Amino acid sequence: MLSFSANSRLPTAHDIERVFNAAFAGSMNTVLIGGAEEPYYRPADDEDLRHRIFYREDFVASSLHEISHWLVAGAARRLLPDWGYWYAPDGRNAAQQAEFEQAEVKPQALEWLLSIACGIRFRVSLDNLSEHAGIGDTFKNRVYEQACANVRDGVSARTQKFYDALIAEFGGLPLSAVTLLRADLD
Repeated sequence: MLSFSANSRLPTAHDIERVFNAAFAGSMNTVLIGGAEEPYYRPADDEDLRHRIFYREDFVASSLHEISHWLVAGAARRLLPDWGYWYAPDGRNAAQQAEFEQAEVKPQALEWLLSIACGIRFRVSLDNLSEHAGIGDTFKNRVYEQACANVRDGVSARTQKFYDALIAEFGGLPLSAVTLLRADLD
């Protein structure tokens, strides 16, 4: 169960964008930009000298998800379009779904924690409506285990910086006070 101060409020995607850009536009030359038809990461280039994380339309979950991918990506991956990830759209076969889930465990675990910092519900995404997606229990278990490890062992400095900025803005719990329940993913 989440506990927030009486003056906390639920964020909009634009709020998330403002907090992210305040934290990283100067220090990491990276900005978050909403309104995209599809999420995408574009490193600095001749068109724009900033690294850009585009999130879908004005969806809070999309903004947090794309930020989570950025937080997982190391320095070399942050120089590659879309962090060098492979992606197949909805309708993946079982092998493709397994590959997708392998790449998504760490970002979705961080997204869950960022959602807690914002006081919003997190939903695991299998991003696949075909029969090969299943019900996702194994994937949910892996996301839960990774999120628990993040709370127990700590997160990267970038992640902690953003997490702290979110709780300062929205009144969430410090990471050390977070208790995760596997049932919250169902």
